Amino acid sequence: MNIDRAVLAFAGFVVLLGLILSQVISPWWLLLSAFAGLNMLQAAFTKFCPAAIIFRKLGLRSGSAFE
Repeated sequence: MNIDRAVLAFAGFVVLLGLILSQVISPWWLLLSAFAGLNMLQAAFTKFCPAAIIFRKLGLRSGSAFE
């Protein structure tokens, strides 16, 4: 798995987690999904993604999006 796929998988997990927690615990958990979406949007334009930095330090190989 490369960094690009790991970032997409992690973002998808965070969005789904926020949706599930909003139904089970509190609607305020939708803010987690909103944060993930905003982070993906800014990363598309700036190529800066904190998750990509962490995955790179964990030893995942580079992809084409976050070089």
